[in-house]
Amino acid sequence: MWSKEKIQSTIADAMPSAKIAVDDLTGTSDHFQVIIVTDDFEGMSPLERHRKIYDVLGKDVGGAIHALSLKTYTEEQWKKIQETQGVSR
Repeated sequence: MWSKEKIQSTIADAMPSAKIAVDDLTGTSDHFQVIIVTDDFEGMSPLERHRKIYDVLGKDVGGAIHALSLKTYTEEQWKKIQETQGVSR
């Protein structure tokens, strides 16, 4: 079974410079929203970014992790979001 902490640590192991926030959307440990901010995403399309995270989490995406909402940003993109929406993590 996956937990918020396991998802966060698995991604952090693969992307040490990333800022990661994980929310369990239903409390059942199978529906998660993950926000990842890292310059490792620079030059990657949204699809490439998502595939990278799916590869990190492995075969459990679509299985034990039934639903996964990914929001992936570079540091510059995240800064602009914070400036325009007042969001901080």
